[in-house]
Amino acid sequence: MMPIGPLMIEHRLIERMIDVMREELNTFEREKKLDPAFLETAVDFIRSYADRCHHGKEEDILFRELAGKKLKDEHRHTMEELVEDHRWGRKMTAKLVEANKRYIEGDRDAMSTVTDCMRSLVQFYPKHIEKEDKHFFIPMMDYFTEAERQAILQEEWEFDRNLIHEKYKNMVLAVEKELTSRTLSS
Repeated sequence: MMPIGPLMIEHRLIERMIDVMREELNTFEREKKLDPAFLETAVDFIRSYADRCHHGKEEDILFRELAGKKLKDEHRHTMEELVEDHRWGRKMTAKLVEANKRYIEGDRDAMSTVTDCMRSLVQFYPKHIEKEDKHFFIPMMDYFTEAERQAILQEEWEFDRNLIHEKYKNMVLAVEKELTSRTLSS
C-alpha cells in the first residue's frame, strides 16, 4: 500500500464536510442568521481533522521526507504552494472563529464576515484537494523506494494513533489555564 492512500481517503471525508458547510452557508444566507454551534463543529473539524491530522501528516511526514529528495522544480513549487495553502486555510479559519465569537456576543454585522470566510473555505478546499490528488501525491511516490513508502505509511499510522491524545491533553491544559486565570483574578 502506498502512503498516499490514507491521505486521499481523508480527502473524501473533508469533501463531505465541505459539502455540509456549503449547504449551511446557503441556509445562513437564506435565513439571515447563523448557527454558532454548527460553526464551532465545522471549525473543530477543520482544525482537528483537515489541518492537524491531514495537513499535519503532509507537512510533518511527507513534505519532510520529500525535502531530502532532489525534486523536479515543478514538484518543489507545488509542494511550496501546498504549504502556503495550508497557512491560508489556518488564517481563514481563525478569522471565521473570531467572527463567530463576535456574532455570539451580539455583533450581527459579523455575519457577513462569517459567510465570507465560509464561502472562501468551501471554494478553497475542492481546488486544494484536486491539486494534491491529481498533481502531487501520485507523482511524489516515484521519489521513494517501496521500503521508504512503507516507513512513511507506518509513521502516518503512528501520527494518527497519537493525535487523539494530543487533542485532549491540549484541551485539559486549556481548561486548567482558564481555571488558574479565574482563580488568580478572584
